[in-house]
Amino acid sequence: MTSSDPAEGASDGPARPLSGIAPAKLFRTFGEMSLYGFGGVMPWARRMLVDRRRWLDDREFAELLAIGQILPGPNICNMAVIVGYRACGWRGALAAAGGLLAAPFVIVLVLGALYHRFGALPAVQGALHGMMAVAAGLVLMTGIKLAQSQPRTLRALVFGVLSLTAVGIAHLPLGWAMLVLIPSALFVEWRASR
Repeated sequence: MTSSDPAEGASDGPARPLSGIAPAKLFRTFGEMSLYGFGGVMPWARRMLVDRRRWLDDREFAELLAIGQILPGPNICNMAVIVGYRACGWRGALAAAGGLLAAPFVIVLVLGALYHRFGALPAVQGALHGMMAVAAGLVLMTGIKLAQSQPRTLRALVFGVLSLTAVGIAHLPLGWAMLVLIPSALFVEWRASR
């Protein structure tokens, strides 16, 4: 895919400042992202915002993702609003969120009508099972890329294992795990930085 944006497609070098990005460009970028990653936008969000556009670096992306997970609502929508707002205020926030949601909204309405009509067919059921495996792989790879960009400390490893154990193995509710682990991790980091 070609673009007139000179930084697009380059993954080396520092991230560019977000200020000065027009709302229309935010709308197009997040709209493109939502169409590529329909059903699992986060891997495409990282690729688009960090690798292609270089609006964020890996660390900023991970920080915005963490903020998006704490706030109510879908992580990617929270991230779109934050990036858009940082770029050009409330107009940017509306443009980024609108770009992210417009096309999938229409597509879901059409797919819902088609599924209502043809959802019981074995071919449709098989296709859905295959799509679930692809989505799981994309999410796993995004997690691995985000982990590679984080500082490697024993504290981070311990809290990562605790999170995985609490939610993935013990099947504790995510909200309760976050309620305990986030303040604990913040306290431990605060103590370590003193």
